[in-house]
Amino acid sequence: MQGRELTVNKLLPLTIGYSTLANRAKNIKFLPSVTNLVIVQNPDSALLPTFNAEVKVFELKNRGVAKSRNAAITHTESEYLLFGDDDIEFNESGIVSAVNYLNANPQVSILLMQATDETGKLRKRYPARSHQLKLTNSAKAATYEMMIRVSDIKGAGIKFDENFGAGAANYLGDEYIFIADALRSGLKGRFERIVIATHPTESSGSLRNSAADRSARARVFSRVFGIWAPVMRTLFLAKPPSKKFGLVNSFLFIIGK
Repeated sequence: MQGRELTVNKLLPLTIGYSTLANRAKNIKFLPSVTNLVIVQNPDSALLPTFNAEVKVFELKNRGVAKSRNAAITHTESEYLLFGDDDIEFNESGIVSAVNYLNANPQVSILLMQATDETGKLRKRYPARSHQLKLTNSAKAATYEMMIRVSDIKGAGIKFDENFGAGAANYLGDEYIFIADALRSGLKGRFERIVIATHPTESSGSLRNSAADRSARARVFSRVFGIWAPVMRTLFLAKPPSKKFGLVNSFLFIIGK
């Protein structure tokens, strides 16, 4: 397996596991060079669109993006898994580069990459260099930027914490917790400057820096760092930009409120 160079013309040893809702599943843009897996959160038993026979579809009778990610891990038979949503368009050449990287680096279990918006601009400030993943540099990861080596993740018993992520009361942080749990289990991760996907710009209705956002992020720090969470929240606030929540909200964030 190591050093195997693949091209876009061959079926890759990769599954893209899409998380979606019944009324949004039709928006998915499938790639022919991978195994396509759709996990539909459908608690209301709504009618599903018709998919090609090559697309694997599993239906969940509850909601929660972490539940759907775990279902994707469970039902993936490929060597690698990339997590997708119904509004993501994946870069096929980036996917080939990522698969080739993992083939050449069998010690890496999680590969984080980059995404652009619809204008081609990088969606956020990514690191300037490749690096090994640590608890202190993985908090901004997005699930659709992540490719995993399935056998390593299953072997270590790593799953998404279903108390976090969209559809749960703690509506964010599921990606970071997943990475943190993997690293603590002894698995290795890398960030590489590979553009893997395009994701539309977030709407103006984002909760970022709101009281709800502050409280949700505080709970993520508690889950990852335990008794050290107040210290890590303080260090987080000290990093630029330092004015994240305002004075009162910053204090509440530090104490976990």
